[in-house]
Amino acid sequence: MDPVSQGAFGAIFSQTISNKKKLLVGSILGCMAGMAPDLDIFIRSDTDPLLKLEYHRQFTHALIFIPVGAFLVALFSRLLFKKYLNWIETYIICFIGYATHGLLDACTSYGTQLLWPFSDMRVSWNNVSVIDPFLTIPVIVFVIIAVLRKNKLMPFLGIIYIFIYLGFGLVQSNRAEEVGKKIASIRGHESMRLTVKPSLGNLFLWKSIYEDRGFYYVDAVRLFSTKQYCEGTKIKKLDNLIDFNDLDKKSQQYLDIDRFNWFSQGYLGIGKSKNIITDVRYSAVPNEVDGLWGIKIDSSKKSLEHVEWVVNRSDYGKKWKRFFNLLLGDGCKDID
Repeated sequence: MDPVSQGAFGAIFSQTISNKKKLLVGSILGCMAGMAPDLDIFIRSDTDPLLKLEYHRQFTHALIFIPVGAFLVALFSRLLFKKYLNWIETYIICFIGYATHGLLDACTSYGTQLLWPFSDMRVSWNNVSVIDPFLTIPVIVFVIIAVLRKNKLMPFLGIIYIFIYLGFGLVQSNRAEEVGKKIASIRGHESMRLTVKPSLGNLFLWKSIYEDRGFYYVDAVRLFSTKQYCEGTKIKKLDNLIDFNDLDKKSQQYLDIDRFNWFSQGYLGIGKSKNIITDVRYSAVPNEVDGLWGIKIDSSKKSLEHVEWVVNRSDYGKKWKRFFNLLLGDGCKDID
């Protein structure tokens, strides 16, 4: 999730155990602890663009690291809040705030290594978007009211709202999955590796991806009182042995393809640009395969050189227009 959401979650959960007179201090400390795991974004390399992908949402987000991360935040926080909170209070607040981060991230589709170092599986429950104002803004409101009125009821009401909203996300996810299977059935396909994820900022327009005979099929699913699908397109699934058979199997670029495949949970496609590998999971418009990021292969590079990281930030004005048209149902069809 975005830093604002992480801070808000850390604050509201920390408020539940903060003294009524110390709600402001507890909120600030919980907010800091809630955002702290994302300091892993500073682990990066100028020569290896995939290093940041390997370490973001890795050890700092793992369940086993929570006590350590909370201790480090508490240690730093003593410089600021020593006169307001004792050590035990500081550590417990930091522990609760820090613990919210990885679990919230796991609710998205990006993938979070909650079980590191025992497993490198990227946990992704796909029941909320990486940015969702309908989740974040109400939580912030509850946090502010609790501080201004010194009202201990507010954080508990806010947490109830959180669980209701995330629960609604699970319901919508199940509905989207049902539609995804029906779309595949209509086309006479087997819905292998079907994945659904909410589009940016809402739980009503979803992206459906399934694999069939060497292609990924991408469609939008619109979920209000009725279920609708907005037909999309397809992209060829990456096959290293066929698509890059001229690439040295011992080269760094070939190894980087495997690393990117792990990060993307296997959802890699080859589009019109044959030398660009796309993460099919993410696009600005949910029924399109115009990936937000990918890697570029250059067979002329030396064997020890890494791939090039590429991002797609073009034509956002037109893309957002198509996105909102889908949200309003333009071009979508009812499905039983």
